[in-house]
Amino acid sequence: MKPRLPLLTKVLFVAFLNLCLLGLVFALFAREQFRLDAGSFLLAPAQNRIMAMAHTLALELDEMPPAAWDRTLARYAQTNGVGFYLLDEEGERVAGPDLQVPPEVAERIPRRERPPAGPPPDRPRPERKEGPPEKLRNGRPPVPPLFLTATSAPTRYWAGVRIPIRRERLQNPKPGTLILMSPSLVASQLFFDPKPWLAVVAAVILVSVICWLPFIRGMTRSISQMTHAAGQIAEGRFEVHVADGRRDEIGRLGDAINRMASRLAGFVNGQKGFLGGIAHELCNPIATIQFALGSLERRVGEDQRDRVAEIQEEVQHMSALVNELLSFSRAGMGGMDVKLVKVNLAATVARVLEREAPGDPRIETSVAASLNALADPEYLFRAVSNLVRNAIRYAGHAGPIRVNARAEARRVYITVADQGPGVPEDALEEIFAPFYRLDASRNHETGGVGLGLAIVKTCIESCRGAVRCRNRQPSGLEVEIELTEAGK
Repeated sequence: MKPRLPLLTKVLFVAFLNLCLLGLVFALFAREQFRLDAGSFLLAPAQNRIMAMAHTLALELDEMPPAAWDRTLARYAQTNGVGFYLLDEEGERVAGPDLQVPPEVAERIPRRERPPAGPPPDRPRPERKEGPPEKLRNGRPPVPPLFLTATSAPTRYWAGVRIPIRRERLQNPKPGTLILMSPSLVASQLFFDPKPWLAVVAAVILVSVICWLPFIRGMTRSISQMTHAAGQIAEGRFEVHVADGRRDEIGRLGDAINRMASRLAGFVNGQKGFLGGIAHELCNPIATIQFALGSLERRVGEDQRDRVAEIQEEVQHMSALVNELLSFSRAGMGGMDVKLVKVNLAATVARVLEREAPGDPRIETSVAASLNALADPEYLFRAVSNLVRNAIRYAGHAGPIRVNARAEARRVYITVADQGPGVPEDALEEIFAPFYRLDASRNHETGGVGLGLAIVKTCIESCRGAVRCRNRQPSGLEVEIELTEAGK
């Protein structure tokens, strides 16, 4: 069986996937429209941090002799978790560990333009023009004071900052480049600080929750109510009602469920009322027939008395059927009007056994004397009586019959289990239907009229409970009644 995910989980997953796709689309748009790659996008928030750190380092180097520059760069590297290298305008090492600069990084380092040989020509100074800066003579654009690039095999991330280098105290500073190297963008806060991104993610989640949670929660709550109502209707409880405050498709579905439950309740109650009316009307003719047969038996000869006895047996069977129909219709017509009270289960089971199997050693019970349930006393008594009677009739020869009761999580469970042949798996739900019998011939000598378990189901549902059955292993049938536990 495939696992089922709640609707809320699915909606949240789709919302999260939607945010990820929107972020990807925005990144592609920024890359094409503004020529921003991932490196520049990630470096932008860290630009101020790197520039401030480079300025502080340049001031420290200016105050110390070049012999101490290696120690200073090593200290900065240990503090920030990235490699520090200082190169001059020729790209040669000035301080820091030895470094083989990759070509991708070397082309980003600013180079000094060597003057042509001979005296400089006497040229007039060009007028300053408005607009973007002109390109250099070699055709390369001006190098920005801060750059970021990445290399592969192995993957490394590089940042370069132009800083002045003063080798001697009185010498004019010369331009140099401070190189920062990291194996990962998240290895140092100089390259990537997760706090702003976490704040953005938290803000996005908060806004999404504020916008979507009330809508999703209202929708899932309505669907849960409809699912519960449909389950109640499937169990024959047609008095359920779905809240009809919504004005959308879900609200119309709730209205349809309410109308369906009302119509089904009318049909079922009408059917049970019809059966009860027929059964009531049949009582008088059957009583008259029984009285007439009693008079006829005294008047016929010995050769006709066997025939009269057979007719009396059939009439008695008809009378039992009518009584069962009356019990079934009365239990069903009670519905939600039944008043539930605290019923002691041990006393009820004792009454059942005293009526159905007085002193029968085949019946074993395990019911705590303090166990109580909310039910109608007569309905519960009738339901347990029918279960015990069925167990004795169909499986009394196979072994002991056990009647147990237990309480779990404010619910009470009463079980009647036998060791008979059980029933086919596909008939476990059907046996609670009225007039359903496993024996298709409907010979009353091999069983009842097919209303015993239907009466059990109707009585228990009238007590706001449920009844179910299952086959036992290696053999046997167990019927379980579930009711609400009552206080002691």
